[in-house]
Amino acid sequence: MRQSKLTGNLLTVLTLFIAFAMFFPILWMFMTSFKTEAMAISFPPKFFFTPTFENWRVAIFESPFLRYLRNTVSITFFSTILALVIGIPTAYAMAFYPTKRTNSSMLWIMSTRMLPPAGVIVPIYVLFNNLHLLNTQLGLVILYAAMNFPLIVWMLRSFMLDLPYEIIEAARLDGANLWQELRQVILPLLIPGIAATSLLALIFTWNEFFLAVNLTSSLDAAPLSVYISTFKAAQGNLFIAKMSAAATAAVIPVLVAGWVAQKQLVTGLTMGAIK
Repeated sequence: MRQSKLTGNLLTVLTLFIAFAMFFPILWMFMTSFKTEAMAISFPPKFFFTPTFENWRVAIFESPFLRYLRNTVSITFFSTILALVIGIPTAYAMAFYPTKRTNSSMLWIMSTRMLPPAGVIVPIYVLFNNLHLLNTQLGLVILYAAMNFPLIVWMLRSFMLDLPYEIIEAARLDGANLWQELRQVILPLLIPGIAATSLLALIFTWNEFFLAVNLTSSLDAAPLSVYISTFKAAQGNLFIAKMSAAATAAVIPVLVAGWVAQKQLVTGLTMGAIK
């Protein structure tokens, strides 16, 4: 008993240490955003200082930050909606009307998600150039929807397979067609899974950088990730504190969304874990 309690305490300490180690970069970025530029590059680093809001004022209100933020919100929202509109019927068909090739199709769909972006950036660039989608929000919306489509199909199919099949059979016996079955029976039961999947898709899209920096550059299309990457050139040599303020402001919406939807996220990711 005593050894079991000691093991539990050690695991708790180890878990807290790992959590702090993962959170520390965000904490340090947040602290740096309130330092002067001289303090931000000082060595040894200063943990106690008089905070200043000058970096936040410059990074947000004296720069096109809000314009890039609007681009990011628009691209993230519409790409996630588009991926859900396409992914939900696909997951429904693969969950309840499987064929002998469904499993291999699922593996192929997920394999496209594992494809490194650097390996496809050249053909995507050429395709976007021919279709006049370079430097457009529409291009990123389509691309991010395709990027998140495998994740949505894979997760939602797993959630659908965990639903009580008796309810679906009862709906079919009552004469429900495919659309009624999906809209009135499955989707209400699937809300926690949709919320969790949507949040993951939102996070992946919000944080994506490689494709955005190669396919957009204009103020009307580029997201926040591209703007923050150019902060050094815009601010000269003294940029660490101001870039920390801009980066902190960029991650706050994702952190807030995760905190608000944490119940749905945990519920969705654990659907079917206990039978």
